[in-house]
Amino acid sequence: MECAGNKNSSILVIGCFHGDEPQGKYLIEKYLEQNKDTNLCFIPCLNKHGYEHKIRTNKNGVDLNRNFPTKNWELTEKNEFFGGNEPASEDETKFLVKLIEENRPKMILTLHAPYKVVNYDGPAEVISQKISDIIGYPVEPSIGYPTPGSFGTWAGIERKIPTITLELDEEVNVKELEEPVFKIFEMLEKY
Repeated sequence: MECAGNKNSSILVIGCFHGDEPQGKYLIEKYLEQNKDTNLCFIPCLNKHGYEHKIRTNKNGVDLNRNFPTKNWELTEKNEFFGGNEPASEDETKFLVKLIEENRPKMILTLHAPYKVVNYDGPAEVISQKISDIIGYPVEPSIGYPTPGSFGTWAGIERKIPTITLELDEEVNVKELEEPVFKIFEMLEKY
């Protein structure tokens, strides 16, 4: 796993936290095909095993978005939201923690599905509104249910890095998302 694009960028964009949410991988790879000299650091697919098997979790059955070493991490039952036997137990989580600690990005965007909202953690309300203005999804400071051990809590709330979860519409053809998402990426290139 490594960054595509500018490895030293202060803006990190992550796709495919959950393997059954492939839109981010597709959109990032398409954007990179057309923008070789990007200023952004992209991780097209964080969860390769989940993507290959079309499942939410990684190869160990862990929901990566519940595996971060947050104050609210908790051991839960082993279902599709299982956060692992301990925080930061997974290679993908360790990779992101190390990358963020070394590079100290000034902003992070993760691409998820299906809720059609711009959810944010930490000091990200202003940039979230700009993203909302492009894609037409409402801005939501809460996703509406508990997310112990989430990446947003770890990066956005506990580390104060503006962290945005762009929940894409999974009911439209992903090609229809290219124009608005590419405009978001282009805006972030200048951010």
